[in-house]
Amino acid sequence: MEFSKEIVEKIYSGWLGKVIGVRLGSPIEGMWYHSIGEKYGEITDYLYDYDLYAADDDLNGPLFFLRALEDGGHGKKLTAEDVGRALLDYAPYEHGFFWWGGYGISTEHTAYLNLRAGVPAGVSGSVALNGETVAEQIGGQIFIDTWGLVTPGDPDLTAHLAEKAASVTHGGNGIYGGIFVAVCVSLAFIESNIEKIIEKALTYIPADSEYARVTNAVREFYGKNPDDWRACYLYVRENFGYDKYPGNCHIIPNAAVVVLSLLYSNGDYSRAVCIANMCGWDTDCNAGNVGAIMGVLCGLDSIDNKWVKPINDLMICSSVVGKYNISTVSENALFIARQAAALAVAELPEPYKTAAERTGDATFELPRSTCAVNVLCAEDGDTVSFEKKRYAEGEKKPAPRYALKNTDATAASGARSLEIAVKRPKDKEKIFVYKKTYYHPSDFSDSRYDPEFSPVCYPGQTVRAAAFIPSDIYDATAAAFCYDKRHDKLIYGERVALCAGEWQTVEVKIPRIEAGLIECVGVCFETDNPNGKKNNFVCNVDDLEISGKASYTVDFSRETRERWNWRHIDISQFTRVKGIFRLDGEAAHLSGADFAEVFTGDVAWRDYKCALTLSAVEGREHYLLFRVQGAMRYYAVGFKGDEFCLMKNYYGLHKQAGAKVRFERGREYKIEVEVTGNKIKASLEGAPLIEYVDEKDPLLFGSVGMANRNGSHTKYIKLEVR
Repeated sequence: MEFSKEIVEKIYSGWLGKVIGVRLGSPIEGMWYHSIGEKYGEITDYLYDYDLYAADDDLNGPLFFLRALEDGGHGKKLTAEDVGRALLDYAPYEHGFFWWGGYGISTEHTAYLNLRAGVPAGVSGSVALNGETVAEQIGGQIFIDTWGLVTPGDPDLTAHLAEKAASVTHGGNGIYGGIFVAVCVSLAFIESNIEKIIEKALTYIPADSEYARVTNAVREFYGKNPDDWRACYLYVRENFGYDKYPGNCHIIPNAAVVVLSLLYSNGDYSRAVCIANMCGWDTDCNAGNVGAIMGVLCGLDSIDNKWVKPINDLMICSSVVGKYNISTVSENALFIARQAAALAVAELPEPYKTAAERTGDATFELPRSTCAVNVLCAEDGDTVSFEKKRYAEGEKKPAPRYALKNTDATAASGARSLEIAVKRPKDKEKIFVYKKTYYHPSDFSDSRYDPEFSPVCYPGQTVRAAAFIPSDIYDATAAAFCYDKRHDKLIYGERVALCAGEWQTVEVKIPRIEAGLIECVGVCFETDNPNGKKNNFVCNVDDLEISGKASYTVDFSRETRERWNWRHIDISQFTRVKGIFRLDGEAAHLSGADFAEVFTGDVAWRDYKCALTLSAVEGREHYLLFRVQGAMRYYAVGFKGDEFCLMKNYYGLHKQAGAKVRFERGREYKIEVEVTGNKIKASLEGAPLIEYVDEKDPLLFGSVGMANRNGSHTKYIKLEVR
């Protein structure tokens, strides 16, 4: 199959289709058919108006398990071990990411602990180890859609990859469901009839399996009763309901809902995801699977804007890599498309090839993408606040003064840009067109799979964008800007007068800021309207990018507690793998039993210097982490008793070099590291102690962090990165 623009856009519509289904189903997850009907009646729209929608397990899993393709490097020969490593690398220990319901209760939790204990991937989720009840819960199919998206029209390869991926956490029908759903997604690229897609997908799983039996039963009922999905649901509940299968959320009843929603959709995306939700049970999972399949099958134009607009292209995740936890639906789609092109040994077509390489930039190349851009209007002299206004339940939100539209009418590069229309601007009114580069719990409406973040932008970097006005109705200027939350300060670049019909570049170089936190970046337009013109002000933004090297400090006396709920309170700018991480006075404290780890910074950093000021409260192992790529890939330097050690974690922690020192609890130490390529220099209190060249699988990029091991407690005062 030629890798065309249409394929890229179908990947996008499939991923967007899944995101919509998950968001639609989240408020009623676990509710049953009759309760949903009594409370909501016929579902035709979102049931809850989220301020912002936080992370969800149905989206974490598909994105981060897929990283096994790049990280493992095996391509079409993907192994279960590759996916198992991705699970250990990106999932925090027993918080966030997915449901941690307990060993032997939550399938994913069980598999994760099996992998941590050294059980081989593939055995980790098997019936042989965990039993049918645990192995055959729903996760085998809810985390699987992306394996179909990366293999468009190649169901044989899809089935192979999906089997390897699903086997890490599931077994039996849990694997068959994963194969079936992924193959349906893949076939939707080349088949136009949903009945044929289901029929062909069944050939990839055992004909005598329970999954095949329930699918065929629904097909047969549909053949006899093609106009009444409710009758089909009642048939499913009677013959394949939750009471027939053990465990918290078995795959078979929900598989029946997926199949009936597809069959009774009449080829309509909205009808399909709404039926999946009205059936009840695991609504977000089922509507997510249905949304992915129908998104590919029906294409982007079939997805009504009422589903797309509230998302505003924002994607929040809850991995241990904070940079990856703030992204967009369109950026994810391009990441998936890049993996698909690599598997097909093909290049992405332009402009998508260039856009996919610009990770983190706002390029707007995919139709309907808005890259999570927001608009804030403020009169000259007003105090500017980028915090989202909270409204009490029942309080009416005012209609926004602005509208966003992805357009192909003009672009600074590529083919598309973002158009912003603002209603009747006042004279000298500032119009901030911005992206959030850091989020707080208060920004979100929910916290079921609590995310944690590292900023996307740092002091020392440069923010650049292209600005445009299509007409000369208003005189306007533009300046790039950033907002430092810690010091409540707007930092502007040079203000440029805009000429109608001409794209102009604006930029701001962010200075080094002690204890700064960059929360927003973007373009500030200022209009000249002394006579009170009543026209809308229209402008465009394109190529909003962050580049250059960070130069900043984390002063723990300035950091804040990030409270998601009473069980989850961590520290701003950090993602936590495991351990107790808390603020006490002017310092941060990290402690744990076997190990404790926290990360911050940008995973894309390559060569840098970092320094950590700490003191040991308890225990003998205290480390600065660098080149952190995940929970299983990083370097660590610090104390292991009376030895200053360099350690490497590459799916197992091993000492690389060391020097004897005198270690004292309670004494304040400064550890410094410089990394250039595969060369590492480490110093203690200014004295160079280790020089090391990593010749075997060197980690050449990654963020920073802190850790301790074996019953240790560490106090941290300051972290510096240059």
